[in-house]
Parts: sequence; C-alpha cells; structure tokens
Amino acid sequence: MPTDTRETLRVMRCTAVLKPQDSFVAVEFDTSSDLSLSDISSNHIGIDVNTVVSFASVDAVEEGIDLKSGRQITAWVEYTDATKLVQVWVSYSQIRPSNPVLQARIDLSEYVKEYMHVGFSASNGQGSAFHIVDHWRFKTYGSPSSVSPMDTTEGGDCLMCYSEDSGVNGNSTPSDLNEKRTNMREIALGLGGLAAFVLSMATVIFFVMRKKRGIGRRKRKVQIRRGQRGPTRFSIAEIKSATMGFHRNRVVGEGASATIYKGSLPSTGAVAIKRFNKGEIDCFRNPFITEFATMVGCLRHNNLVQLQGWCCEGEELVLVYEYLPNGSLDRILHNTTGSTICLSWKQRLNVVLGVAYALSYLHDECERQIIHRDVKSCNIMLDEEFNAKLGDFGLAEVYEHSTKTREATIPAGTMGYLAPEYVYSGVPSVKTDVYSFGVVVLELATGRRPVEDDGTVLVESVWSFWEKGKLIQAADAKLEGKFNEVEMERMLMVGLCCVHSNHEHRPTVKRAAKILKGEAPLPLLPPRKPKVEFLIFGLRILKEELFLEEIQSCH
Repeated sequence: MPTDTRETLRVMRCTAVLKPQDSFVAVEFDTSSDLSLSDISSNHIGIDVNTVVSFASVDAVEEGIDLKSGRQITAWVEYTDATKLVQVWVSYSQIRPSNPVLQARIDLSEYVKEYMHVGFSASNGQGSAFHIVDHWRFKTYGSPSSVSPMDTTEGGDCLMCYSEDSGVNGNSTPSDLNEKRTNMREIALGLGGLAAFVLSMATVIFFVMRKKRGIGRRKRKVQIRRGQRGPTRFSIAEIKSATMGFHRNRVVGEGASATIYKGSLPSTGAVAIKRFNKGEIDCFRNPFITEFATMVGCLRHNNLVQLQGWCCEGEELVLVYEYLPNGSLDRILHNTTGSTICLSWKQRLNVVLGVAYALSYLHDECERQIIHRDVKSCNIMLDEEFNAKLGDFGLAEVYEHSTKTREATIPAGTMGYLAPEYVYSGVPSVKTDVYSFGVVVLELATGRRPVEDDGTVLVESVWSFWEKGKLIQAADAKLEGKFNEVEMERMLMVGLCCVHSNHEHRPTVKRAAKILKGEAPLPLLPPRKPKVEFLIFGLRILKEELFLEEIQSCH
C-alpha cells in the first residue's frame, strides 16, 4: 500500500473513493459472511484490490483449513510479475503445500512500487476476538529466474524481529517464548469483520513477493547507476569464510550498532561486511531493517556506498557493501591511522561536491524523500580515487515529498553535527541534514574536528574568524597554503551559511553545490553569528548558548 507515512495501514470500504496514495492490495482471511460484500462464506480467503469486495476468493473449510479453529496457521502469499499471478497457500504446518488454495491472474505492476507499506490491517463487526501475528517475513527479488520455489520455512531466514527457528523449533523454554511474544503486537478485534493479512490466533505468516525491478522507472540523472541487479543474499557460512570467522584482524571500523570487516567473496571480490551488534537490535527500532529497507529502495547513485548483499540467518544480521580502499574521510582527514596521506585542496573540494550530490539525490530525486540524520565524516567513504560515497543509513527517515508535518523523533546522530532545532524539537528535515553537511564542509576546509579535545566547537571557531574579518585564517594549516584563496573563502562561507542558526536561512544542498562551483552568488552572511531565541516556560532563551553548553558537556 503506497500510503502516507503519517497514516495507519488500512483497507477501505467498497463505497470509498480512493486517492492514488490510498490504493491497496490485500489478502483477506475473513471469519464472517457479509452478503453486501459478496462473501462466499464465514470462513474464506480472498484477494482484494482497492476494495474489500474480493477479486477472487475460496472457502477455507473446503480446502481443509478452519480459520476459527484457534490453531496456528502458516500462510504464504506470492506474486510473480512475469506471470501476473497471485498465489496463496495455507497450512497447519510450516511446510508449504504443493498446491495453492487460491490463485488469480492480475497485473499488480501499478500497485507494486519501490516504496510501499507492507503489513497487517483489520476491522471488526459484532462481538470481540483475539488475534496474534506471531511472526512474518517479506521478500522481494530482482529477477524471478534467480529464485527457486520456497517449499519450507528456512530456519533463521527472517528480516524482522527475530529468527524463525527461535521459538518455533521447540528448543525454547516457555518463559523464552512468553518473553518473545511480549514483543509482538497483539491485536484485539471485533469478531466478524474483515481481517486483511491477519490469521486467527497465534498466526505465522510468510510473504514471498517477486517482481522484475527496473521496469517503467522514471529516468534519472546520469549519476545513477543503471542495469544493476538487486543485492544478493549470502549464507552465514559464506560471510564467515569471507571474514575468517569474523577475525579481529579483519575489522576496519566499529560503530555503536555494528562492526565493519573487510572480506572477500568469490562472486564480488573485496567487500565491506557490516555485522550488526545483537545488543543494539530492538524489535521496533532495528538499524539493520532501517538500513536494508532504505538501501534496497532506489539508492543507486555514484556518491552512495552500494549495497551488494545481505545475510539474515539465526541471530546474525549482516549487510555486504562495496569495499572502498581509502576508508572513511574521518580517518584520512584527521590521520587516525598514522597515514601520510594529506588530502589536497582539489580532492577536498571534490569530496564536498560528492556529498552534496548524494544528499541532493536523497532529498529531491528519490521517489520518496530520505533524511539521512547522520551525515558526518565517519560515514563518508573514499574510493581509490578519493571520490566521496555517503553510507550508513541506519538512522535514516523516509517521508512522502508532499508531507507537510512530521512527528518528533528521539534525536539521533553525533553531537557537533546536529542542528540546534533538531536537538530540541526532535523533528528531522532536509535543513537538519544541511546543517550536518555544513559542519563537514567546515571540517574539510579547516582540517579540524567538530568538537576538539579541549572542547572547542568548530562552528563557533569559524564564526569567530568571520566576525574578525580573517576568515581565510581558518584554512587547514596542513595544506601549507596550497589552495585557491577565492575557492577556500567560498567553501568556508558556504559552510557557515549551511550551519546558520536559523534553519530558514540555510540553503538547500543543491544550492550549496552551485555556490561551491561558482555557478551561484556567494551567500549573504550577517556580520556576527546570529542568535535564535525560543521560549521555555515563558522565558526567552538563546538557543545557541544552551546548545553550545550541551555540546561541551557531552564532549
């Protein structure tokens, strides 16, 4: 269902007038009969397209399945674009039957988008009932020919909250199962209504969806890579072999939620393998799922780190990326590895432009707007020619371009890169990404960290140079004066404009790139660092002073 992210997943009555964003495709497991909806029985399975009057349906009892029995039921729903066929299987066991109970030929290509809401919806009539979605799986494949039929549920093959073999294979204790069940969303419903995608009592649901990707997409700019297949699924055995059993000598980076290993796979050669830390995974806020879902969408751009594959087996969650030999910008710029490499002025300008192109693509050119929320030098990788590639989408938020209001989130990211309004409101936006980008711009121009060891804040320091009329003195001393002063001053001014305290005065990233290339006039900066006020308990407080104090205390 390609609906607005602010709304819940739902299906509409047959009399409803649907907006394009409200269109839906559903498989219903209905335990009541409504003649006005042409229901064939009070125990049926149906396929619905934009209406709860089923396109095709079957009596479940006649197929040997009682939806009201209270038994655990497994369902498989599969759509193959090549044959335009929707098929549904149901069973009391976890082995998929050879024949589907329901199939219908229908072209869903206009409903199946790169970005969709996939999940569960239900409604009630008279009385009450208790339904549980025990666990579920959703897959898409780039090429139908590359996929073999899935006849059984494979242990540990789940991209959602926990592995399928845990809690299903009988090895878990009752207390373990109860603890896991508390993480499931239990849905109390009225008996007799439509329950789209919901099976009665402790339901196990698996979705398999196949669709040819890349057909009918909008034309994009030349930076977007074309003709590439989707990411490959690897086994944990392949991943362990590639990393020598996750050997410490293979570690090339570590973060709060994952560890990065250098690996080598026969099919792709050198790769960067991101292994997510088990302790950082939460059922309702999973960085693996966030990053995987974002990267698989439409993120094919020369300045984005490319996802090559994934592994979700047992308790292991792994993403496989292209390997970039020069590592992160942070490592080279701040020489954290003892390297003798010093980025030249031309290379620094090229890095800034590369990040700008990546963010412009995320903000304006994707089918839906993507806010990165963690733009920083650690997440900017450099290839063999020192071209920038933005990575790590574990904190990304995705919105409809038409969305006017957004709910507050728990502020995420790294202090020193966070926009003041985001720290206090928790609402991410294009302009909060612009602020982070501005800090990276200043970081490249000055060679200094956002917050130095002595607590000096980079943004404050560069503003100080501007106020004294000595902006060029903020340039990185390691460059030894080997830079174009006009370009250096332009970069520093763009950086200051992007970290303007008032988000309304920040440019878009696309505009910033034009200024950096000399294709747009220099920004107008105030003579002194602007101060934005806001009210707390009726008192007028200077946001910058509180923000600066918080940065220093966190540091």
